[in-house]
Amino acid sequence: MPKSLGLAVPSPATPLEIAACDYDLVRQAVAYVTQHVRRQPEVEEIAAAVGVPARALTDLFRRWCGLTPKAFLQAVTLDRARRVLAESTNVLDAALELGLSGPGRLHDLFVVHEAMSPGEWKTGGAGLEIRYGFHPSPFGMALAMGTKRGLCGLAFADAGEDVAALADMRRRWPNAAFVEDPAATAPLVKRIFDPEAWRQDQPLRIVFIGTDFEVRVWETLLRIPMGRATTYSTIAGHVGKPLAARAVGAAVGKNPISFVVPCHRVLGKSGDLTGYHWGLTRKRAILGWEAGKVLTP
Repeated sequence: MPKSLGLAVPSPATPLEIAACDYDLVRQAVAYVTQHVRRQPEVEEIAAAVGVPARALTDLFRRWCGLTPKAFLQAVTLDRARRVLAESTNVLDAALELGLSGPGRLHDLFVVHEAMSPGEWKTGGAGLEIRYGFHPSPFGMALAMGTKRGLCGLAFADAGEDVAALADMRRRWPNAAFVEDPAATAPLVKRIFDPEAWRQDQPLRIVFIGTDFEVRVWETLLRIPMGRATTYSTIAGHVGKPLAARAVGAAVGKNPISFVVPCHRVLGKSGDLTGYHWGLTRKRAILGWEAGKVLTP
C-alpha cells in the first residue's frame, strides 16, 4: 500500500481515495492557519506544524484544490469573505432575474430537485427506503443517502465519527427503512465530487425531506453560485420572511444534503463564517476548494 506524505493510500487508489487521504493533512493545515490567521503564517511554518516538508505541502494543496497554500489561505481569510459578500449582495436577485429558479433550476452541480410531500415528512419517513454508504471524498469520509427518487442526504465524518454521523442522519427520518448499500451510493458520490461530471445534460437529482419552510430555504441555497456568498438575512428576505433570519439559520443548519446544497456559502452579516453542522474547519476547506475550482480553468 503506497503512501502520500506519510498517509496510507489504497492501491490502486481512485482519485477520491487520494483526495480523502490528502484531506487529513489539509484539515490539520486549515486548523493551524485558523488559529494563527492574524499572523498569516508562511508555508514553511504551516508545513512544520503538520509535519511535512514545505514543498510537499504545496504539491498536496495543488493536487487537492488547484491552489498553493498561500492562495488557499487568502481564499478563506475573513477579509476575502467580506469582499466576496460585498460583491454578492444581490447574487440571489441576479439568479432570479436570469431565471435560475424553480423545480428545473440548474446550478454549478447541475442539480434538479423535488420535495417529498408534507405528509411523508410528518410521518418521519414511514414507508420510505433509504440506501446509504460511506465513501472517501475531498473533505473526509462522506455518508451518502439516496431513495429511488434521488439523493436525499450527504454528510461528512472525520476518523472514528462514522457511527455518530449515521445516527445524526437517521434521526431526521426516524421511521424510514435504512439499508446499507455502498454500491448504490458510490455513483452518486463520484458524480458529486468530480467537476468533470457536472454536466447539464446529466443533472443530479436530489430529494428534499423537510418542512415547507425548510425546503424553501434549501431551494434558495441552490441559487448561490460557486465562489459567491450570501447572508441569513438575505435568504430570509427571499423566502418572504424578512425578520426570520434566526429561523433561516436553523433551517440552514438542518440542511441534510451538504456541499450539493451549499449551506457553506452562507456567512454572517460581517463576513464571519459562523457555524457549520460538519465543523468550521471543513467549511473553510470547502470554500477554499471551491475557490480553486473558480480561479483555475
